[in-house]
Amino acid sequence: MIGMVGLAAELAAHAEKHGPVTIGLAGAGQMGTDIVVQVGLMPGVRIGAVSELRMQNAIDAILMSGRERGDIVDASSAADIDRAIETNRIAVTADYKALCSSGHIDVVIDATGNPNVGTLVALEAMRNGKHVVLLNVEADITIGRYLKEEADKAGVVFTGAAGDEPACALELIAFAQSCGFEVVAAGKGKNNALQFDAMPADYEEQARARNMSARMLVEFVDGSKTAIEMTAIANATGLVPDVPGMHGPAASREQLAQVLCTEADGGILKKTGVVDYSIGKGVAPGVFCIVKPRHDRVNERMVDLKVGPGPCFSLLRPYHLTSLEVPLSAARAVLHRRADMVPLDRPVAESIAVAKRDLQPGQTLEAIGMNDYRGFAMAWEDARREGAMPLGLAEKARVTQPIRKGEKITYANCVPDESLIVTQIRRRLDQADARFVTGAAA
Repeated sequence: MIGMVGLAAELAAHAEKHGPVTIGLAGAGQMGTDIVVQVGLMPGVRIGAVSELRMQNAIDAILMSGRERGDIVDASSAADIDRAIETNRIAVTADYKALCSSGHIDVVIDATGNPNVGTLVALEAMRNGKHVVLLNVEADITIGRYLKEEADKAGVVFTGAAGDEPACALELIAFAQSCGFEVVAAGKGKNNALQFDAMPADYEEQARARNMSARMLVEFVDGSKTAIEMTAIANATGLVPDVPGMHGPAASREQLAQVLCTEADGGILKKTGVVDYSIGKGVAPGVFCIVKPRHDRVNERMVDLKVGPGPCFSLLRPYHLTSLEVPLSAARAVLHRRADMVPLDRPVAESIAVAKRDLQPGQTLEAIGMNDYRGFAMAWEDARREGAMPLGLAEKARVTQPIRKGEKITYANCVPDESLIVTQIRRRLDQADARFVTGAAA
Protein backbone atom coordinates (compact mmCIF):
# COMPACT_ATOMS: atom_id res chain seq x y z
CA MET A 1 0.00 0.00 0.00
CA ILE A 2 1.32 3.45 -0.90
CA GLY A 3 1.69 5.73 2.10
CA MET A 4 -0.14 9.06 2.10
CA VAL A 5 2.00 12.16 1.76
CA GLY A 6 1.49 15.92 1.75
CA LEU A 7 -2.03 17.28 2.09
CA ALA A 8 -3.55 13.78 1.89
CA ALA A 9 -1.57 12.73 4.96
CA GLU A 10 -2.56 15.92 6.77
CA LEU A 11 -6.24 15.35 5.99
CA ALA A 12 -6.05 11.77 7.22
CA ALA A 13 -4.40 12.86 10.47
CA HIS A 14 -6.93 15.65 10.95
CA ALA A 15 -9.83 13.26 10.38
CA GLU A 16 -8.45 10.79 12.91
CA LYS A 17 -8.18 13.48 15.56
CA HIS A 18 -11.11 15.80 14.76
CA GLY A 19 -13.23 14.02 12.18
CA PRO A 20 -13.31 14.82 8.46
CA VAL A 21 -13.41 18.34 7.08
CA THR A 22 -17.12 18.88 6.46
CA ILE A 23 -18.14 20.84 3.38
CA GLY A 24 -21.40 22.62 2.71
CA LEU A 25 -21.98 22.98 -1.02
CA ALA A 26 -24.20 25.60 -2.66
CA GLY A 27 -25.18 24.59 -6.18
CA ALA A 28 -25.51 21.14 -7.76
CA GLY A 29 -25.08 21.92 -11.43
CA GLN A 30 -22.27 20.49 -13.52
CA MET A 31 -19.50 21.77 -11.24
CA GLY A 32 -21.35 21.04 -8.02
CA THR A 33 -22.07 17.48 -9.10
CA ASP A 34 -18.37 17.00 -9.86
CA ILE A 35 -17.49 18.23 -6.38
CA VAL A 36 -19.92 15.85 -4.67
CA VAL A 37 -18.49 12.88 -6.58
CA GLN A 38 -14.87 13.93 -6.10
CA VAL A 39 -15.19 14.53 -2.34
CA GLY A 40 -16.58 11.01 -2.00
CA LEU A 41 -13.25 9.69 -3.29
CA MET A 42 -10.95 11.83 -1.13
CA PRO A 43 -9.47 11.10 2.30
CA GLY A 44 -10.42 13.23 5.29
CA VAL A 45 -13.21 15.30 3.69
CA ARG A 46 -16.94 14.83 3.30
CA ILE A 47 -20.01 16.61 1.97
CA GLY A 48 -22.28 17.45 4.88
CA ALA A 49 -25.05 19.23 3.00
CA VAL A 50 -25.97 20.50 -0.44
CA SER A 51 -28.11 23.58 -1.00
CA GLU A 52 -29.95 23.59 -4.34
CA LEU A 53 -33.33 25.02 -5.39
CA ARG A 54 -33.79 22.07 -7.77
CA MET A 55 -33.35 19.55 -5.00
CA GLN A 56 -33.50 16.55 -7.31
CA ASN A 57 -30.22 17.77 -8.83
CA ALA A 58 -28.60 17.53 -5.41
CA ILE A 59 -30.10 14.08 -4.79
CA ASP A 60 -28.90 12.85 -8.19
CA ALA A 61 -25.38 14.14 -7.51
CA ILE A 62 -25.20 12.32 -4.16
CA LEU A 63 -26.52 9.10 -5.68
CA MET A 64 -23.92 9.40 -8.46
CA SER A 65 -21.24 9.59 -5.77
CA GLY A 66 -22.19 6.09 -4.62
CA ARG A 67 -24.45 6.86 -1.67
CA GLU A 68 -27.89 5.26 -1.24
CA ARG A 69 -31.19 7.15 -1.14
CA GLY A 70 -31.45 6.27 2.54
CA ASP A 71 -28.23 8.23 3.11
CA ILE A 72 -29.90 11.45 1.92
CA VAL A 73 -31.96 13.62 4.26
CA ASP A 74 -34.37 16.32 3.12
CA ALA A 75 -33.60 19.21 5.47
CA SER A 76 -35.37 22.49 6.14
CA SER A 77 -33.28 23.77 9.05
CA ALA A 78 -29.75 23.84 10.42
CA ALA A 79 -30.82 21.38 13.10
CA ASP A 80 -31.98 18.93 10.42
CA ILE A 81 -28.61 19.25 8.69
CA ASP A 82 -26.69 18.72 11.94
CA ARG A 83 -28.65 15.56 12.72
CA ALA A 84 -27.96 14.22 9.23
CA ILE A 85 -24.22 14.83 9.57
CA GLU A 86 -24.14 13.28 13.04
CA THR A 87 -25.54 10.05 11.54
CA ASN A 88 -23.10 10.08 8.59
CA ARG A 89 -25.75 11.09 6.10
CA ILE A 90 -25.91 14.01 3.67
CA ALA A 91 -28.56 16.70 3.88
CA VAL A 92 -30.18 18.39 0.89
CA THR A 93 -31.96 21.68 1.34
CA ALA A 94 -33.42 24.53 -0.69
CA ASP A 95 -32.39 26.97 2.05
CA TYR A 96 -28.80 28.20 1.78
CA LYS A 97 -29.18 29.93 5.14
CA ALA A 98 -29.82 26.60 6.83
CA LEU A 99 -26.70 25.18 5.20
CA CYS A 100 -24.55 28.14 6.25
CA SER A 101 -25.76 28.07 9.85
CA SER A 102 -25.27 24.34 10.41
CA GLY A 103 -22.97 23.82 13.37
CA HIS A 104 -21.15 20.88 11.76
CA ILE A 105 -20.26 22.59 8.48
CA ASP A 106 -16.63 23.79 8.46
CA VAL A 107 -16.43 25.44 5.05
CA VAL A 108 -18.89 26.47 2.35
CA ILE A 109 -18.18 26.11 -1.37
CA ASP A 110 -20.28 28.30 -3.64
CA ALA A 111 -20.68 26.67 -7.06
CA THR A 112 -23.77 28.55 -8.22
CA GLY A 113 -22.03 30.67 -10.89
CA ASN A 114 -24.50 33.50 -10.26
CA PRO A 115 -22.93 36.76 -8.95
CA ASN A 116 -25.88 37.74 -6.77
CA VAL A 117 -26.55 34.28 -5.35
CA GLY A 118 -22.85 33.76 -4.73
CA THR A 119 -22.72 37.03 -2.80
CA LEU A 120 -25.67 36.04 -0.63
CA VAL A 121 -24.19 32.61 0.12
CA ALA A 122 -20.73 33.96 0.91
CA LEU A 123 -21.99 36.67 3.26
CA GLU A 124 -24.31 34.25 5.08
CA ALA A 125 -21.50 31.74 5.51
CA MET A 126 -19.19 34.41 6.92
CA ARG A 127 -21.88 35.61 9.34
CA ASN A 128 -21.93 32.07 10.67
CA GLY A 129 -18.15 31.79 10.99
CA LYS A 130 -17.60 29.53 7.98
CA HIS A 131 -14.69 29.66 5.58
CA VAL A 132 -15.75 30.36 1.98
CA VAL A 133 -14.44 28.86 -1.27
CA LEU A 134 -15.79 30.80 -4.23
CA LEU A 135 -16.08 28.69 -7.37
CA ASN A 136 -17.93 31.69 -8.77
CA VAL A 137 -15.46 33.91 -10.58
CA GLU A 138 -18.36 36.07 -11.76
CA ALA A 139 -18.97 37.19 -8.16
CA ASP A 140 -15.25 37.49 -7.44
CA ILE A 141 -14.56 39.98 -10.24
CA THR A 142 -17.60 42.05 -9.29
CA ILE A 143 -17.24 42.46 -5.52
CA GLY A 144 -14.52 40.01 -4.45
CA ARG A 145 -12.53 42.60 -2.53
CA TYR A 146 -15.61 43.44 -0.44
CA LEU A 147 -16.07 39.74 0.36
CA LYS A 148 -12.41 39.55 1.35
CA GLU A 149 -12.89 42.48 3.73
CA GLU A 150 -15.95 40.86 5.28
CA ALA A 151 -14.09 37.56 5.71
CA ASP A 152 -11.25 39.35 7.47
CA LYS A 153 -13.74 41.01 9.82
CA ALA A 154 -15.34 37.63 10.53
CA GLY A 155 -11.97 35.94 11.07
CA VAL A 156 -12.52 33.35 8.34
CA VAL A 157 -10.77 32.43 5.10
CA PHE A 158 -12.14 33.66 1.77
CA THR A 159 -10.53 32.14 -1.30
CA GLY A 160 -10.89 31.52 -4.97
CA ALA A 161 -11.05 27.88 -5.98
CA ALA A 162 -8.14 25.60 -6.79
CA GLY A 163 -8.46 23.97 -10.19
CA ASP A 164 -10.05 26.95 -11.88
CA GLU A 165 -7.67 28.68 -14.30
CA PRO A 166 -7.09 31.82 -12.20
CA ALA A 167 -5.83 29.90 -9.15
CA CYS A 168 -3.80 27.56 -11.36
CA ALA A 169 -2.16 30.51 -13.09
CA LEU A 170 -1.38 32.03 -9.68
CA GLU A 171 0.59 28.89 -8.80
CA LEU A 172 2.89 29.57 -11.76
CA ILE A 173 3.09 33.31 -11.06
CA ALA A 174 4.05 32.64 -7.43
CA PHE A 175 6.69 30.13 -8.54
CA ALA A 176 8.14 32.61 -11.06
CA GLN A 177 8.27 35.41 -8.50
CA SER A 178 9.87 33.11 -5.93
CA CYS A 179 12.58 32.26 -8.47
CA GLY A 180 13.23 35.94 -9.15
CA PHE A 181 11.99 35.94 -12.76
CA GLU A 182 10.35 38.95 -14.33
CA VAL A 183 6.72 38.08 -15.03
CA VAL A 184 6.01 39.18 -18.59
CA ALA A 185 2.53 37.72 -19.05
CA ALA A 186 0.21 35.11 -17.57
CA GLY A 187 -3.01 33.53 -18.72
CA LYS A 188 -4.64 30.49 -20.25
CA GLY A 189 -5.22 28.60 -23.43
CA LYS A 190 -8.81 28.94 -24.58
CA ASN A 191 -10.51 25.55 -24.52
CA ASN A 192 -13.38 26.19 -26.93
CA ALA A 193 -13.46 27.75 -30.39
CA LEU A 194 -13.95 31.51 -30.06
CA GLN A 195 -17.16 32.96 -31.49
CA PHE A 196 -18.07 36.34 -30.03
CA ASP A 197 -21.72 36.24 -31.14
CA ALA A 198 -22.41 32.62 -30.09
CA MET A 199 -26.03 31.95 -29.08
CA PRO A 200 -27.29 29.05 -26.91
CA ALA A 201 -29.77 27.82 -29.54
CA ASP A 202 -26.84 26.92 -31.79
CA TYR A 203 -25.08 24.87 -29.07
CA GLU A 204 -27.88 22.74 -27.61
CA GLU A 205 -26.69 19.48 -29.17
CA GLN A 206 -23.04 20.03 -28.24
CA ALA A 207 -24.03 20.99 -24.70
CA ARG A 208 -26.08 17.80 -24.27
CA ALA A 209 -23.15 15.73 -25.48
CA ARG A 210 -20.94 17.38 -22.86
CA ASN A 211 -23.56 17.09 -20.08
CA MET A 212 -23.79 20.84 -19.53
CA SER A 213 -26.26 23.61 -20.22
CA ALA A 214 -26.07 25.47 -23.52
CA ARG A 215 -25.90 28.74 -21.57
CA MET A 216 -22.80 27.61 -19.70
CA LEU A 217 -21.17 26.35 -22.88
CA VAL A 218 -21.80 29.65 -24.66
CA GLU A 219 -20.31 31.56 -21.73
CA PHE A 220 -17.08 29.79 -22.66
CA VAL A 221 -17.45 30.01 -26.45
CA ASP A 222 -18.28 33.72 -26.69
CA GLY A 223 -15.20 34.68 -24.68
CA SER A 224 -17.04 35.78 -21.54
CA LYS A 225 -15.42 33.18 -19.30
CA THR A 226 -11.97 34.01 -20.63
CA ALA A 227 -12.53 37.71 -19.89
CA ILE A 228 -13.79 36.85 -16.42
CA GLU A 229 -10.87 34.55 -15.61
CA MET A 230 -8.21 36.95 -16.89
CA THR A 231 -9.81 39.76 -14.89
CA ALA A 232 -9.65 37.58 -11.77
CA ILE A 233 -5.94 36.91 -12.34
CA ALA A 234 -5.35 40.62 -12.89
CA ASN A 235 -7.16 41.67 -9.73
CA ALA A 236 -5.29 39.12 -7.62
CA THR A 237 -1.84 40.12 -8.92
CA GLY A 238 -1.78 43.59 -10.49
CA LEU A 239 -1.16 42.22 -13.99
CA VAL A 240 -3.28 44.14 -16.50
CA PRO A 241 -4.76 43.65 -19.99
CA ASP A 242 -2.21 45.02 -22.48
CA VAL A 243 -4.99 46.28 -24.76
CA PRO A 244 -8.81 46.36 -24.38
CA GLY A 245 -10.09 42.85 -25.08
CA MET A 246 -6.53 41.45 -24.82
CA HIS A 247 -4.62 40.09 -27.83
CA GLY A 248 -5.67 36.43 -27.80
CA PRO A 249 -3.05 35.37 -30.38
CA ALA A 250 -3.04 32.01 -32.17
CA ALA A 251 0.31 31.21 -30.55
CA SER A 252 1.06 27.53 -30.12
CA ARG A 253 2.62 26.04 -27.02
CA GLU A 254 6.05 26.27 -28.68
CA GLN A 255 5.53 29.86 -29.89
CA LEU A 256 3.93 31.30 -26.78
CA ALA A 257 6.99 32.86 -25.15
CA GLN A 258 8.11 34.46 -28.42
CA VAL A 259 4.67 35.97 -29.12
CA LEU A 260 3.40 37.07 -25.69
CA CYS A 261 6.50 39.11 -24.96
CA THR A 262 7.29 42.75 -25.58
CA GLU A 263 7.82 44.26 -29.01
CA ALA A 264 11.43 44.88 -27.99
CA ASP A 265 11.86 41.11 -27.54
CA GLY A 266 10.11 40.32 -30.83
CA GLY A 267 6.58 39.88 -29.51
CA ILE A 268 3.28 41.75 -29.57
CA LEU A 269 3.08 43.30 -26.09
CA LYS A 270 3.48 46.99 -25.41
CA LYS A 271 4.62 46.31 -21.84
CA THR A 272 5.37 43.51 -19.40
CA GLY A 273 3.14 42.47 -16.52
CA VAL A 274 -0.01 41.60 -18.47
CA VAL A 275 -2.80 39.03 -18.63
CA ASP A 276 -3.77 37.45 -21.93
CA TYR A 277 -4.86 34.21 -23.54
CA SER A 278 -3.97 32.08 -26.53
CA ILE A 279 -6.11 30.24 -29.04
CA GLY A 280 -3.05 28.44 -30.43
CA LYS A 281 -2.53 24.69 -30.55
CA GLY A 282 -1.31 22.88 -27.48
CA VAL A 283 -1.87 25.59 -24.86
CA ALA A 284 -5.39 24.65 -23.74
CA PRO A 285 -6.48 23.25 -21.37
CA GLY A 286 -3.45 24.64 -19.57
CA VAL A 287 -2.34 27.91 -18.02
CA PHE A 288 0.95 29.70 -18.54
CA CYS A 289 3.32 32.28 -17.17
CA ILE A 290 5.81 33.92 -19.53
CA VAL A 291 8.99 34.87 -17.68
CA LYS A 292 12.24 36.65 -18.45
CA PRO A 293 15.43 35.88 -16.52
CA ARG A 294 17.17 38.88 -14.95
CA HIS A 295 20.72 37.57 -15.57
CA ASP A 296 22.57 36.16 -18.56
CA ARG A 297 23.73 33.13 -16.57
CA VAL A 298 20.12 32.21 -15.72
CA ASN A 299 19.08 32.72 -19.33
CA GLU A 300 21.91 30.39 -20.40
CA ARG A 301 20.75 27.70 -17.99
CA MET A 302 17.11 27.97 -19.14
CA VAL A 303 18.22 27.46 -22.74
CA ASP A 304 20.49 24.58 -21.72
CA LEU A 305 17.56 22.93 -19.90
CA LYS A 306 15.54 23.20 -23.12
CA VAL A 307 12.85 25.42 -21.63
CA GLY A 308 13.00 27.48 -24.82
CA PRO A 309 15.25 29.68 -26.97
CA GLY A 310 14.81 32.84 -24.86
CA PRO A 311 15.00 35.65 -24.07
CA CYS A 312 11.55 34.85 -22.64
CA PHE A 313 10.37 31.43 -21.53
CA SER A 314 7.00 29.80 -21.00
CA LEU A 315 6.20 28.04 -17.74
CA LEU A 316 3.20 25.87 -18.54
CA ARG A 317 0.80 23.85 -16.43
CA PRO A 318 -0.76 21.75 -19.19
CA TYR A 319 -4.01 21.01 -17.35
CA HIS A 320 -6.50 22.41 -14.90
CA LEU A 321 -8.94 20.09 -13.19
CA THR A 322 -11.64 22.69 -12.45
CA SER A 323 -14.16 21.31 -9.95
CA LEU A 324 -12.08 18.23 -9.16
CA GLU A 325 -9.44 20.32 -7.37
CA VAL A 326 -11.85 22.66 -5.58
CA PRO A 327 -12.08 20.55 -2.38
CA LEU A 328 -8.34 21.12 -1.90
CA SER A 329 -9.05 24.82 -1.33
CA ALA A 330 -11.63 23.86 1.28
CA ALA A 331 -9.11 21.58 2.99
CA ARG A 332 -6.38 24.23 3.06
CA ALA A 333 -8.80 26.82 4.42
CA VAL A 334 -9.71 24.58 7.35
CA LEU A 335 -6.33 22.96 8.06
CA HIS A 336 -4.01 25.88 7.36
CA ARG A 337 -6.33 28.92 7.25
CA ARG A 338 -4.73 29.62 3.89
CA ALA A 339 -6.30 31.08 0.77
CA ASP A 340 -5.32 29.96 -2.73
CA MET A 341 -6.40 33.24 -4.34
CA VAL A 342 -7.63 36.56 -2.98
CA PRO A 343 -8.28 39.88 -4.73
CA LEU A 344 -6.20 42.99 -4.19
CA ASP A 345 -7.58 45.91 -2.21
CA ARG A 346 -8.27 47.80 -5.44
CA PRO A 347 -8.89 46.30 -8.91
CA VAL A 348 -6.73 46.90 -11.96
CA ALA A 349 -8.99 45.20 -14.54
CA GLU A 350 -12.68 44.98 -15.27
CA SER A 351 -14.88 42.61 -17.23
CA ILE A 352 -17.62 44.66 -18.84
CA ALA A 353 -20.63 43.74 -20.95
CA VAL A 354 -20.64 44.19 -24.74
CA ALA A 355 -23.83 43.70 -26.77
CA LYS A 356 -24.01 40.50 -28.85
CA ARG A 357 -27.03 41.81 -30.75
CA ASP A 358 -28.95 45.08 -31.08
CA LEU A 359 -30.71 45.90 -27.80
CA GLN A 360 -33.77 48.11 -27.43
CA PRO A 361 -35.02 50.39 -24.61
CA GLY A 362 -37.18 48.54 -22.10
CA GLN A 363 -35.45 45.22 -22.68
CA THR A 364 -34.34 43.29 -19.57
CA LEU A 365 -31.00 41.57 -20.05
CA GLU A 366 -30.59 37.83 -19.68
CA ALA A 367 -27.84 35.94 -17.87
CA ILE A 368 -24.21 35.69 -18.98
CA GLY A 369 -23.94 33.16 -21.80
CA MET A 370 -27.35 33.92 -23.24
CA ASN A 371 -28.20 36.08 -26.27
CA ASP A 372 -27.75 39.67 -25.15
CA TYR A 373 -24.12 40.35 -24.20
CA ARG A 374 -20.65 38.91 -23.69
CA GLY A 375 -17.73 39.68 -21.42
CA PHE A 376 -14.88 41.96 -22.45
CA ALA A 377 -11.76 42.55 -20.34
CA MET A 378 -10.09 45.96 -20.11
CA ALA A 379 -8.22 48.17 -17.66
CA TRP A 380 -10.31 49.09 -14.63
CA GLU A 381 -9.61 52.83 -14.86
CA ASP A 382 -10.57 52.92 -18.55
CA ALA A 383 -13.81 51.07 -17.80
CA ARG A 384 -14.64 53.55 -15.07
CA ARG A 385 -13.93 56.56 -17.28
CA GLU A 386 -16.23 55.17 -19.95
CA GLY A 387 -18.97 54.38 -17.45
CA ALA A 388 -18.95 50.76 -18.60
CA MET A 389 -21.25 48.38 -16.72
CA PRO A 390 -19.47 45.53 -14.93
CA LEU A 391 -20.37 42.17 -16.41
CA GLY A 392 -21.55 40.89 -13.03
CA LEU A 393 -24.31 43.53 -12.93
CA ALA A 394 -25.70 42.94 -16.42
CA GLU A 395 -28.19 40.20 -15.64
CA LYS A 396 -31.67 41.72 -15.05
CA ALA A 397 -30.40 45.18 -16.03
CA ARG A 398 -32.86 47.29 -18.06
CA VAL A 399 -31.88 48.91 -21.36
CA THR A 400 -32.67 52.64 -21.46
CA GLN A 401 -31.12 53.67 -24.80
CA PRO A 402 -30.66 51.75 -28.08
CA ILE A 403 -27.43 49.71 -28.04
CA ARG A 404 -25.92 48.42 -31.26
CA LYS A 405 -24.28 45.01 -31.56
CA GLY A 406 -20.64 45.34 -30.52
CA GLU A 407 -21.18 48.44 -28.39
CA LYS A 408 -20.36 48.57 -24.71
CA ILE A 409 -23.23 48.42 -22.23
CA THR A 410 -22.84 51.42 -19.94
CA TYR A 411 -24.60 53.16 -17.10
CA ALA A 412 -25.71 55.73 -19.69
CA ASN A 413 -27.63 53.22 -21.81
CA CYS A 414 -28.63 50.62 -19.22
CA VAL A 415 -29.66 50.51 -15.55
CA PRO A 416 -28.65 47.60 -13.29
CA ASP A 417 -31.19 45.95 -10.99
CA GLU A 418 -30.80 47.89 -7.74
CA SER A 419 -32.76 45.26 -5.80
CA LEU A 420 -29.83 42.84 -6.05
CA ILE A 421 -27.34 42.80 -3.19
CA VAL A 422 -24.42 42.52 -5.62
CA THR A 423 -25.53 45.75 -7.33
CA GLN A 424 -25.86 47.58 -4.03
CA ILE A 425 -22.42 46.51 -2.83
CA ARG A 426 -20.77 47.33 -6.15
CA ARG A 427 -22.41 50.76 -6.15
CA ARG A 428 -20.87 51.53 -2.76
CA LEU A 429 -17.46 50.30 -3.91
CA ASP A 430 -17.64 52.47 -7.04
CA GLN A 431 -18.61 55.54 -5.05
CA ALA A 432 -15.66 55.01 -2.70
CA ASP A 433 -13.33 54.49 -5.68
CA ALA A 434 -14.40 57.61 -7.59
CA ARG A 435 -11.51 59.60 -6.15
CA PHE A 436 -9.03 57.32 -7.92
CA VAL A 437 -10.29 58.02 -11.45
CA THR A 438 -10.48 61.44 -13.05
CA GLY A 439 -13.70 61.87 -15.00
CA ALA A 440 -15.19 58.57 -13.84
CA ALA A 441 -18.89 57.98 -14.26
CA ALA A 442 -20.90 57.56 -11.06
